[in-house]
Amino acid sequence: MKRVKAAITNYPLVFLTVVVGVTGLVLLATPAHDYAARLVGGYALAIAAVEAVGMVRQLIRGHAGLDLLAVTAIVSAVLVGESWAALVVVLMLTGGTALEDYAQNRSKRELTALLHKAPQQGTRLLTDDPGAGLDAAASEVVPADKIAHGDLLLVRPGEVVPVDAVLLAEHAVFDESSLTGESLPVERRAGEKVSSGAVNGAAAVVVRAVAAARDSEYQQIVRLVEQAANSKAPVVRLADRYALPFTVVSLFIAGIAWAVSGEAVRFAEVLVVATPCPLLIAAPVAFLGGMSRAAHSGLIVKGGGTLEQLARVRSAAFDKTGTLTTGHPELVRILPAPGFTADRVLQLAASAEVYSSHVLASSVVTVAKATDALPLLDIAHAEELATNGVMAEFHEPGDPPATRVIRVGKPTWIAQSAPDMTIADLNPGELAIYTALDDEYAGVIIMRDRIRPDAAQAIADLRRLGVERTVIVTGDVAATAGPIAEAAGIDEVHASCHPADKVQLVGDISPRPVLMAGDGLNDAPVLAAADIGFAMGARGSTAASESADVVNRYDNLSGLPRAVRIGQDTVRIALQSIWVGIAISVGLMLVAAFGYLPALIGAWLQEGVDLIAILGALRAMGPRSERRKPADPVSRSAGYSAPATSSGSSDRSTRARA
Repeated sequence: MKRVKAAITNYPLVFLTVVVGVTGLVLLATPAHDYAARLVGGYALAIAAVEAVGMVRQLIRGHAGLDLLAVTAIVSAVLVGESWAALVVVLMLTGGTALEDYAQNRSKRELTALLHKAPQQGTRLLTDDPGAGLDAAASEVVPADKIAHGDLLLVRPGEVVPVDAVLLAEHAVFDESSLTGESLPVERRAGEKVSSGAVNGAAAVVVRAVAAARDSEYQQIVRLVEQAANSKAPVVRLADRYALPFTVVSLFIAGIAWAVSGEAVRFAEVLVVATPCPLLIAAPVAFLGGMSRAAHSGLIVKGGGTLEQLARVRSAAFDKTGTLTTGHPELVRILPAPGFTADRVLQLAASAEVYSSHVLASSVVTVAKATDALPLLDIAHAEELATNGVMAEFHEPGDPPATRVIRVGKPTWIAQSAPDMTIADLNPGELAIYTALDDEYAGVIIMRDRIRPDAAQAIADLRRLGVERTVIVTGDVAATAGPIAEAAGIDEVHASCHPADKVQLVGDISPRPVLMAGDGLNDAPVLAAADIGFAMGARGSTAASESADVVNRYDNLSGLPRAVRIGQDTVRIALQSIWVGIAISVGLMLVAAFGYLPALIGAWLQEGVDLIAILGALRAMGPRSERRKPADPVSRSAGYSAPATSSGSSDRSTRARA
């Protein structure tokens, strides 16, 4: 009953059309049957008048609206005495919105599913004692947006972590599949970051909030999804390309049929099968279906225009670290400064890097966690400085306790506070992470990144999809970037690039459109400047994700050719649906022109054409088998195993650290 009431409220004209039709049928069975045609015809003309107002407004704006055909069909059908055929056309017009909403809701299921999973509330402790977490009287349930930085939160078994937090319990296991696509549970230890959206395992744990809900990682994903779900694809332009020709052809066939036969009814019979729903509905449904298919694969596409661009991409540019490489470098060596040990340098760096979203940060924490004798320091305050590094404060025991400051980042920034810093000698392919304690240089951690196992296959797939030119634009030196380009099969390398250099290079690349793939804050300008910006991971830099047109939520490069393929499939299916609808309509118009298709039957056949076009457009959601299986989790066997301490993608390039 509630659904019926909602349908009447949302689509009153559909309900009114049905009521008028039923009333007309009842009148046909009574002595007042002459009034049935008048009722139906008058109602149809009233609807035509309403549609005509919208049509005129469109014409004033310079758009040849497809409503012209529907209005002309209704009026001509009533004038020649085919009022019931006119009512069917009215039903098509008024019911088209409901049908479109149904198709759009169906095609947006994957997008809206992410929104429904957003954390809504959390259990906040009313004490500063983490040990009181299991005391129900010492806690309260609050909305997620009321949780503040520093609050202690109790996360029960199976509950979702409401905001980004640091684990206070000694050990816990979380399901992060909704964030990373990694299907296996991830282990966390005390002091490590736990992302919002992660699902707690079998034991209740206490965490400390390090971000408000609006700044937490899952909410960043939600904002991106909302932007994609609410975007208006330029499918109206796609339909408009055919609106004027289709209208002219329809009126021409109808006019010739009238002129040759001498019967005005032929004009109406032709136009009732020329109604434009395939053009108005099929294309939007196809594009929303393509966006839903992309979301199922972990790709957030921010609009139908992006799918059109993806379908035509001819060049591709790539950042290196975290995009073509895994972003999880291996430790090569640690060079401590005088007065520091290698373990102390690693402990300082890892304690600060817990609070960094840089691609290298998680690797440093992973190495430290593997050394059980190196507990992470209890950080009182941390701040990440874009393109420079991270600064963290901790209290060192003493009388009185001393506040110490750790800085981890690129050498020029570290040298500002630690003038005694020395530059390390690096071998090709190595990168350096510099560390200082207060105003004293502590040492440097040297690591080596490796190419993603799927990089070469992704580049080869892009070539098969029509990409003619591939380029690396990176802040790294050529000696580091060159071997990566050779291994991946990329055509050319532009090394030692600043962010402004990247924007200039991508702007000059041809042929176009050009796709740029990156993952860090340094990449945000070039992602925005490219025809298509592709961000590797919504768990990384907010700036990179928000400036990109496509965000890959999962840590794999195979999403790049998949996005291009989805774009090509979507545009192809949208055009097929439009052309199938046009072809069937033209065929029916020709049959009607020769007098073999009565207006009422033709009007109902046109409803069938609409359904065929919409069902065809829904193919953009992908094969049924593809929609049934899980959303392409990151393959452990392929080398994408998410580190237990992964904090996401980067927000500074390798150059910012080396």
